Amino acid sequence: MAQKESGITELKNRMHCLPACRHGLKQFRNGWADGPAYITQCPIATGRSYVYDFNVTGQRGTLWWHAHILWLRATVYGAFVILPKQGDPFPFPQPYQEANIVLGEWWNADVEEVEKQGNQLGLPPNMSDAHTINGKPGPLFPCSDKHTFAMEVERGKTYLLRIINSALNDELFFAVAGHNMTVVEIDAVYCKPFQTEALLIAPGQTTNVLVRADRAPGRYFMAARPFMDAPLPVDEKMATAILQYKGVPNSVVPTLPRLPARNDTAFADAYNDKLRSLNTPRFPANVPLVVDRHLFYTIGLGINPCVTCLNGTQLTASLNNITFVMPTVGLLQAHYLNVKGVFRLDFPDNPPTPFNYTGAPLTANLGTSLGTRLSRLAFNTTVELVLQDTNLLSVDSHPFHLHGYNFFVVGTGVGNFDPARDPSKYNLVDPPERNTVGVPTGGWTAIRFRADNPGVWFMHCHLELHTTWGLKMAFVVENGNGPDQSVLPPPSDLPPC
Repeated sequence: MAQKESGITELKNRMHCLPACRHGLKQFRNGWADGPAYITQCPIATGRSYVYDFNVTGQRGTLWWHAHILWLRATVYGAFVILPKQGDPFPFPQPYQEANIVLGEWWNADVEEVEKQGNQLGLPPNMSDAHTINGKPGPLFPCSDKHTFAMEVERGKTYLLRIINSALNDELFFAVAGHNMTVVEIDAVYCKPFQTEALLIAPGQTTNVLVRADRAPGRYFMAARPFMDAPLPVDEKMATAILQYKGVPNSVVPTLPRLPARNDTAFADAYNDKLRSLNTPRFPANVPLVVDRHLFYTIGLGINPCVTCLNGTQLTASLNNITFVMPTVGLLQAHYLNVKGVFRLDFPDNPPTPFNYTGAPLTANLGTSLGTRLSRLAFNTTVELVLQDTNLLSVDSHPFHLHGYNFFVVGTGVGNFDPARDPSKYNLVDPPERNTVGVPTGGWTAIRFRADNPGVWFMHCHLELHTTWGLKMAFVVENGNGPDQSVLPPPSDLPPC
């Protein structure tokens, strides 16, 4: 879906049978159009409909939409492109053409049954059977050529690729054989351009790159495969598509790109270090320099007893030792109507039990508790949140997405965050501005944002496996005092619970 931004653009979308999230759209004062089930709305019943009616204000670039209940986003997703105002040029050379490159995963089974089977066992569900590019796995899988996406290019022309990682559980490397890419945008925010042979993109993230067709006419594979530097199982399945020069016959065998090794942490760190906000007078980086509220959340994996699981235990995940329990009433509705007993406003600002977070592996979960506990933020509060990976059961990487906001990634590091030393290394000038950020394996990430969008806003790991296990929470941002600083009334067709 592409819409031109003319100051404010009204868009409408009708989805059936399930809630759909417009990932990265800020939805000012209008969480009713945000989409996550039981957070801002109840699910849309089979045979019923709900109109997502919202404004796009002050944003442009590549975002996406997807189902936001269970694992249904495995197949229900798509690109969402907001074009600049007419006559407003890109801050980089105008491309000859654009293409959406959507990376995904595929199961040769009913994905809901796959998820259900894993939950019954208390174990991770089966891995996907394939990765895909624009819904097709490519010829490296046992499929015919019709299951390969091909993009035709003309020699000497420059193309803008809008890349989206919609995979459920894998961070992905992506490259185009024989061609460099110039990164110009991340998560719908322009960034300082830089060239790279490959890029890293986590689930939920988007990246725009310029590719110039300046090689010998031929056929070149575009390819994606997982990045995993934790001591956990990962598949090696590579999805491919074809960049094909005009006039070159299909009989020409494409060449494969050089992708980093699946555990190439050095490449991942070096790539992320290059990401910087454009920070020009036209596209400033308004980083909060004074912080009102400091938050420190530990990310933990663990094992809990489970009487209904075949193994007697189940894997779990937590933030600050709290495994989030999904309510049966939409949290935004409960907040707006002041419905009691649906959630508590006592999510802790810090972990209840400090420990050596990334030291030797711990098999305990330090007393993980279950609860629907939210954190309250006063309107216009400036927030610094440090997300700390832990070695509870195992270290792992975690791409975290915050609904309703962009944030600045001011710092990241390996090991335990040191509040006395690490803030002095923050980038407060041109840090990358995102809506989804990867917390490195066995490390930490610090983000800053201003809580100027009232409502209930979900924050969760965008690895669907970890979200299922409870790695999520939500913020309640209070109304302000101004006329345009309060949550809008709910629409008349809001799905009932």
